Amino acid sequence: MSDNSTQIVENVGEHHHSMGYGTLIMVWLGLVALTSATVAVAGINFGSAALVIALLIASTKTILVMNYFMHVKFESRVFKVFILVCFVTLLIIIVLTFSDLLTR
Repeated sequence: MSDNSTQIVENVGEHHHSMGYGTLIMVWLGLVALTSATVAVAGINFGSAALVIALLIASTKTILVMNYFMHVKFESRVFKVFILVCFVTLLIIIVLTFSDLLTR
């Protein structure tokens, strides 16, 4: 290939995202606050709701990390669909595993 075609092929997948330090610091502070909330939920007796609350907080933290620090927020819709398929597959595996354990 010529130099020009090589340069075109190399630049096909490049995306440049500009995210300021302020946004990253706010996301980090949100993650710290959510971690503090998780610790607080663990220390307070919510009964069986404590697990649900902790999982909701953990899911929120996962979404923040994926969107901002892993830059999924700036990816194409197809990439996001593939991530969703992965999570649905994981959920199906977990549900099938626990349903098997409950029937023993």
